[in-house]
Amino acid sequence: MFSPLTALLLLAIISTVTSTANSCLPSELKALQAIKASLREPNDGIFNSWTGTDCCHNWLGVSCDENTRRVADINLRAGTLYTTFEKARKPGYMTGQISPEICKLTKLSSITITDWNGISGEIPKCISSLSFLRIIDLAGNRFSGNIPSDIGKLRHLNRLSIADNVITGGIPRSLTNLTSLTHLDIRNNRISGYIPMGFGRLQYLGRALLSGNQLHGPIPGSISRIKRLSDLDLSRNQLSGPIPESLGLMSVLGTLKLDTNKLSGMIPKSLFGSGISDLNLSHNLLEGNIPDAFGGRSYFTSLDISYNNLKGPIPKSISSAAYIGYMDLSHNHLCGPIPKVLDHLDASSFEVNDCLCGKPLEACKKK
Repeated sequence: MFSPLTALLLLAIISTVTSTANSCLPSELKALQAIKASLREPNDGIFNSWTGTDCCHNWLGVSCDENTRRVADINLRAGTLYTTFEKARKPGYMTGQISPEICKLTKLSSITITDWNGISGEIPKCISSLSFLRIIDLAGNRFSGNIPSDIGKLRHLNRLSIADNVITGGIPRSLTNLTSLTHLDIRNNRISGYIPMGFGRLQYLGRALLSGNQLHGPIPGSISRIKRLSDLDLSRNQLSGPIPESLGLMSVLGTLKLDTNKLSGMIPKSLFGSGISDLNLSHNLLEGNIPDAFGGRSYFTSLDISYNNLKGPIPKSISSAAYIGYMDLSHNHLCGPIPKVLDHLDASSFEVNDCLCGKPLEACKKK
């Protein structure tokens, strides 16, 4: 039998060991406390759960590796937290900045801090040192400054989303080193400069969403070498030059949005015989005739080539297209009869051309 004193000592030792086992690494605990101090969310009290030393349990938005108990994920997504709190109102408004202390969490796999609308400041440059990162999602805030220039160090990164912020500067050349990337979303920022010529190195990329920025220069032909790319959105930029013919030869590309740029030249024939089903080339400087290249592979849920300088007739081959759900040819210089296969469309799809006629417009005059 243990003496009372021995029993008390054993209980103290067990209590100490248990407390230590349930505690975060001191450096990681300190880093999380710095993150908490740099962000302010007054409505839902999200950070009220960030108390004590066991950050791996019941700290909202923090997850740890089960074996190492190192912090692996930070997930402060406004929508998720809204459903967690089950409040019948719009999610709260978080302000402040991301503390560079986040880079002390060296085993982080994902950082998701999205849709708070008020978090500002720069993306910490040291984020490029977090070699285990697979996800960076900071969309829907007020982040400013540049994309970290050496972001290409994150060789395991498969998702980068910084959409709907006020990011400036260019796309770093090193971004083309992110050869594990499957999802790139930098929409609706103030990013300028050229799309890197080596963009085609991102062989696993499935979605590339770069719209609503100030990008200029040509569309790199290397993009067509991305075999898994299904969604390419370069709309609402200042891109110029011709549309690469090779974009129509991509095997899985289904959505191509190039509208509201300064693209010129003729529409490549390949785009109409490809697997693209959502094609928007509107509001550019395209000229020449609409390619007479429709056929059995032409399946368009939406085809918009309005607001260009296209001329000539609507090609007869359009009657052999497999499907055309929506089409907009307005605000060009087209002339001639509208094929019957398009008579399901509204008149607005053909308005402001030189001399188009036939249903749904006025009947063509007999010669």
